[in-house]
Amino acid sequence: VQLQASGGGLVQPGGSLRLSCTGAGSIFGTSDLAWCRQTPGKQRECIARINRGGDTDYVDSVKGRFTISRDNAKNTVYPRMNDLKPEDTAVYYCQLRFSLVIYWGQGTLVTVSS
Repeated sequence: VQLQASGGGLVQPGGSLRLSCTGAGSIFGTSDLAWCRQTPGKQRECIARINRGGDTDYVDSVKGRFTISRDNAKNTVYPRMNDLKPEDTAVYYCQLRFSLVIYWGQGTLVTVSS
């Protein structure tokens, strides 16, 4: 499964950004999906998850600000990120879980700075 993430860039504090990740493969609609992020020297952290049934889960640091959604017809998963903070600066990765296998996209950099 190939995952292609896009939408990163520079945004001011308090701003919004929507990333997207499109998957090539027939298993997308029956997989659990997530957005994860990583900063230098830290472990990658999954911050938003959406399962194949559409149930979502967020870490506390983004709860109320980020929304994950999926469009199975387009094989795409999105996080909508609002009220961005400098501490949200990271490389963001999409993740697909199918059975016991995990696939990663290539990452897209989000920089929150004035």
